[in-house]
Amino acid sequence: MRDPARLCDAVIFDMDGLIFDSEVLSRDAFLTTVRELGHSLTATHYLELVGRPWALNRATLQRHLGPDRVEPFRVTWLHHFEGLRPRLAMKPGVRELLDRLDALRLPRAICTSSGHADVAENLALHGLHGRFHAVVAAGDYAHGKPAPDPFLRAADMLGVAPAACLALEDSHNGVRAAAAAGMRTVMVPDLLPPTPELRALCHHIAADLHEVRALLD
Repeated sequence: MRDPARLCDAVIFDMDGLIFDSEVLSRDAFLTTVRELGHSLTATHYLELVGRPWALNRATLQRHLGPDRVEPFRVTWLHHFEGLRPRLAMKPGVRELLDRLDALRLPRAICTSSGHADVAENLALHGLHGRFHAVVAAGDYAHGKPAPDPFLRAADMLGVAPAACLALEDSHNGVRAAAAAGMRTVMVPDLLPPTPELRALCHHIAADLHEVRALLD
């Protein structure tokens, strides 16, 4: 039986902007691509894309660039991001939070809009293989964030009811997805600050993962 004093029975992590400081690198690669290809997009346009699956972002870029320019843009953007990946940093408090979850024997999963290859590369870069019990990535669900599907799939893989999961997210669409899945949601803002709508959906707004760890003490 679940301990009523415990905050959760499992923890589900977003990846980009939550475990790894990848959104900053992706933004820089995006802006380099904009300059290289001569487009007029800005960092504000990049923020429209944060925390969403590629299908939604493709449609957004089509509106800004036209349908014939999206794939060349994506290829160049990914090329520049790969050049920056060696600089990828972990967010503060990741290892400490994982150590705390180990001590509490709480299962945990990654739930991301990125692909499995990206997850594997990022985990390998920082020696985090084996620290998560499941990975839900692009292709594992019918509808991406802000739909609840990715989080519901992660809870199912862990064998834990969604209401007993703590979801950690940095993006607006990620928070919406986790809340729609019925999870207790903590936002750890990265590039996007919380809005009144997001605050209403969250159990807590944390400055970093050290603060999340303290919630589990």
